[in-house]
Amino acid sequence: MQDDILRLAYEVSRITEEKVDRIDRVMKQTGMLAINARLEAARAGEAGRPFSVVAQELGQLAGSISAIGAELRSAIASNIASLRTAGSQMLIDFKGTRHTDLARSAVEIIDRNLYERSCDVRWWATDSSVTDVLEEPTEANIARAAERLATILRSYTVYLDVWVADRDGRVIATGRPDRYPHALGQTVAHEDWFRTAMGTHSGDDFRVCDITTNATLGDAQVATYSTAVRAAGQTRGHVIGALGIFFDWAPQASAILDGIGLSPAERTTSRLMLLDANHRIIAASDGEGVCTEFYPLQPDARDSGYYQQDGKLIAFAVTPGYETYRGLGWLGCIESQMGEA
Repeated sequence: MQDDILRLAYEVSRITEEKVDRIDRVMKQTGMLAINARLEAARAGEAGRPFSVVAQELGQLAGSISAIGAELRSAIASNIASLRTAGSQMLIDFKGTRHTDLARSAVEIIDRNLYERSCDVRWWATDSSVTDVLEEPTEANIARAAERLATILRSYTVYLDVWVADRDGRVIATGRPDRYPHALGQTVAHEDWFRTAMGTHSGDDFRVCDITTNATLGDAQVATYSTAVRAAGQTRGHVIGALGIFFDWAPQASAILDGIGLSPAERTTSRLMLLDANHRIIAASDGEGVCTEFYPLQPDARDSGYYQQDGKLIAFAVTPGYETYRGLGWLGCIESQMGEA
């Protein structure tokens, strides 16, 4: 509808200019005829005097009509300019509001997805195979834990691996030892997911780290969720180790960005992104700068909105969180070229 209004304004402007130009041409011709008529009347002497008066009046009338045409052109041009400005701003506001809503939708979908991950890690930390292997790390218990974790991974395809680490941070069981053999036996005591997990206060707590590239998992981009494993799986039991689950970030984020409701034409002139709280790019529709670059977003203390810069419209929205998952302050962001509806 906004496009139609703007196109109508341009068409009115074009037709008006065309018609006023035609009036000008007719009035110029009329003026020339009036001049010629007065010259002929002058040659005719006294007999041509009445005709001279008519010719003079005709010339004045032509001048008046030309002046009216000029005034009309000026008035129409001024109003059309205002209409164009208003129409352009309406297009910007419409597009900005719509893209802001789409950016919010993208980050909300991510948070709903990640909320489920927070439930998974707390649930699996109470599994008997996990608690048993930490309380008694025998070969039989390690094999049983590995089998159980492998079963989980076959059912939950969004994960790359699941690791069980003892109190010292040594990984003693994983779900995919064949695919990621270097995970077993490594020390993760210095890694954020382990340290923060060990600091949780109860089995209801969990920790989540921002998107990172994990070298042990083939340099994959992962969202890591963790929690402490407690004796006998009790909510207030003493801590005997930690469980870390590695969410396969890239394909899930890509699927969400692909699902954002932009038209094919809009996608050719837009860049869709997910940003962390520091505006680091953690997903992008063009695949550029993921986990390596920061986007120069200017939210101006707003949780959502849009603004123009360098011929682009930037729309953004901060995650509102979902259920008990408050999120990490991530944002959805859409950068689009101006001039496209």
